[in-house]
Amino acid sequence: MRVLGVVLAFLLLLAAPALVARAAPAPVAGFGWPLDGAPTVVRRFDPPPEPWLAGHRGVDLAGSPGSPGAAVLAAGAGTVAFAGTVAGRGVVSVSHPNGLRTTYEPVDAAVRAGEPVGRGTRLGTLAAGHAGCPVAACLHWGLRRGDTYLDPLLLLGFGRVRLLPLGSATAT
Repeated sequence: MRVLGVVLAFLLLLAAPALVARAAPAPVAGFGWPLDGAPTVVRRFDPPPEPWLAGHRGVDLAGSPGSPGAAVLAAGAGTVAFAGTVAGRGVVSVSHPNGLRTTYEPVDAAVRAGEPVGRGTRLGTLAAGHAGCPVAACLHWGLRRGDTYLDPLLLLGFGRVRLLPLGSATAT
């Protein structure tokens, strides 16, 4: 019986580092939501294990008013790198001074490539037609640094959800 207690204590010591919560990343200064209010994330970032495989390289947002015609806003200051149609859907991409590029679709663009934009500048209006959207219209919001896709929620300080043990001092 005593051996069992020692083994259990040893296993708990091994598992303890995995129970420690890591702090969520801080928001990137100067960035905000691309839809008014606090939109609902209806599909999270799910990168593929290899760049050439299928995955979800952004997040899908349903806002209030998550419907066609809602204003799509620049998440941060930058320059419109692209505003046009890709695969039959309107797309707007903004290059930011820090080497990041955000992408928004489907959007009926109100801006042109080369235009400077500030955080909250209206890029256009949300269009219907995003596959898999459970509401009238969803905005697909993407983020890249070079050729690497990143979770755009990191711009707002939202990291991956980590479960904490009950009674943890850092749990809120």
